[in-house]
Amino acid sequence: MTKEERRSRNRVLVLSILGVLALFLVFQNLEFSKSESKTLPAVKKPAKRNLFDFNMPDSNISRAIYLNLKSAIAVDNKSRKVIYCYNAGEIRPVASISKLLTAMVILDNYKPDTVIAISKQDARRSSRSLFRVGDKVRAKDLLHAALLQSDNRAARALARSVAGSIKNFAKMMNKKADAIGLEDTKMVEPTGLDERNRSTAADCARLVNTARLMYPEIARITSLKKYVFKPVNRKRTKRLVNTNKMVFSKYKVEAGKTGYIIKSDYCLTTVLKNGAGKEITVVVLGAPGPQTRFREARRLANYAFKKAG
Repeated sequence: MTKEERRSRNRVLVLSILGVLALFLVFQNLEFSKSESKTLPAVKKPAKRNLFDFNMPDSNISRAIYLNLKSAIAVDNKSRKVIYCYNAGEIRPVASISKLLTAMVILDNYKPDTVIAISKQDARRSSRSLFRVGDKVRAKDLLHAALLQSDNRAARALARSVAGSIKNFAKMMNKKADAIGLEDTKMVEPTGLDERNRSTAADCARLVNTARLMYPEIARITSLKKYVFKPVNRKRTKRLVNTNKMVFSKYKVEAGKTGYIIKSDYCLTTVLKNGAGKEITVVVLGAPGPQTRFREARRLANYAFKKAG
């Protein structure tokens, strides 16, 4: 082979190698482009934090005991088994049970020794309040009044101090309800006086348990029988008595809240423990009278404890 032929062969060999290398780079670029154009996986939303949930039955479980009310549920807290269920998925006004959600939002922004003055706005539609316009009260005492004696002026004053307005506070309540998985709960204000504050017996069971597990202060306050305090600018002390009369029953109240407006009738959601250490949740909505509410709650509790594992 001549010198010129060797040069020609080498040129062909080099060009062949360069061609293969070029094809390789083009192919890699195409693959890179394809990978870049792929649709990114959807970002998963944070899981809703519900510390107490249970499976709802397909139909009512209420034949064993008749109760004079519109809606109710009883749950074995250990097994999360629904023992009694009557219209528990029906959305209806829940009155001051709303204040459990109010307290959760307050505690997210809580400064217990902050002094709040009761305003004319707080006093609207709440003539039975312990507080007069101009009273200056610590936040911790207002929280006790809202939860123990269901004081509406206290709830409004706390909400206003946190959010600036009732409308803004309602948005915070609904955000909290959504965050803990209360899909059938909707609030428009912090007291429960508005019939548009709505939930279900099932959601009320979730609410009272999630509230006490996430916020031990709610459990502590709502299990008290009474509480005494004094407004900052008054000489007389004020005495609060728990509206949940189950605290005077044979069962230990772990947490709870009552409610009443005309549209809701008499309501109660509460967590009870018996002497054997069994724990149940009882929700009674739409009882026709204040005493009927507690009578039916006791009957339901007696039945549920017998059935609880």
